[in-house]
Amino acid sequence: MVVNTLAYIALLAVAFSLASASDPSPLQDFCVAVNDTNAAVFVNGKFCQDPKLATPNDFSFSGLRLPGNTSNQLGSIVTLADVAEIPGLNTLGISLARVDYAPYGLNPPHTHPRASEILTVLEGTLYVGFITSNPDNRLISKVLYKGDLFVFPQGLIHFQLNVGTTNAVAIASLGSQNPGVITIARAVFGSNPAISADVLTKAFQLDKDVVANLQSKFWTDNHIY
Repeated sequence: MVVNTLAYIALLAVAFSLASASDPSPLQDFCVAVNDTNAAVFVNGKFCQDPKLATPNDFSFSGLRLPGNTSNQLGSIVTLADVAEIPGLNTLGISLARVDYAPYGLNPPHTHPRASEILTVLEGTLYVGFITSNPDNRLISKVLYKGDLFVFPQGLIHFQLNVGTTNAVAIASLGSQNPGVITIARAVFGSNPAISADVLTKAFQLDKDVVANLQSKFWTDNHIY
């Protein structure tokens, strides 16, 4: 009887361990398998140095102290503090970004494929929102003021618009050392190489001339800007 009970408990333990097992979240867009280890770069994240060699500079970043330059077509700029800027973030699953907005500046619709986000407004007034997945595609939006915060779930399209007449600043906390970003308009109309006009005209129900015009806004001399 005791043996049967122990065997049953062991079986349950194995079952629960299998039920909770999962692959780690990827930290890059893709990782093509290779058999030659000499051709490998990294599997997930970055290589680690000897902890004894760590210095304070591995865990600090001064790039968020100054306003970013918002003199661009969108009137916004994102300064990201991820593992590329702070090596000590490797394996910790977090990163941070400062977002500066000129009056009526826009952080355009985009997604983070590897992170949820909490946005906190430091200065100004922002209209923010995200769109839920198909089939509902609900817009969940709100006007935020200084000190307010808003959550953008992982992978969902979201945006921020400065609706004030003064500059605005926000801090975005992201749940990945490398959250990634896909800006919708630039990805679709500025892909390299360009998506076939036949695809875009049918997908967006637009005339080819309109598609060509939209693509031209993201291409200059065959370079995306």
